[in-house]
Amino acid sequence: MLYVIWALFVAGAACSIIYAVRKNRRHEQRIAGWPRLQATVTGSRAGWTSGVGNMTPSHRFWPTYRFSDPLGRTFTGESEYSFIRRPVPGSLLEVAYNPANPNESFHVSSETRAMLGCAIPFFAVFAVVLFWFVGIFPLA
Repeated sequence: MLYVIWALFVAGAACSIIYAVRKNRRHEQRIAGWPRLQATVTGSRAGWTSGVGNMTPSHRFWPTYRFSDPLGRTFTGESEYSFIRRPVPGSLLEVAYNPANPNESFHVSSETRAMLGCAIPFFAVFAVVLFWFVGIFPLA
């Protein structure tokens, strides 16, 4: 019975990681040809993380930014990446924007790729250790 629970955990973790990797890859491919430029932080929106999975909710900040396209038109956006500290207005962020619709822009960050790069080996090692633990766990 414990091996079934282990297999369900491993299958769930694998599906979650595959979904996240594919979503990130689609996003990166979508913005690969978009122009990139430096945007100026204009402020931030404060909020809380969800606290899912026995994690304590924490106060986070999502920077708002402004940038100008080559024609001099000004556009604004909000980062989808949160910061622990309030970003300093006037600081710079790298932004990719859709030339067909400059209102569509994204803060360029390697944060998601780094998180996935850490999550994959963590879950692999955790699954092996859990398999070993299930094997030595006495069933009465």
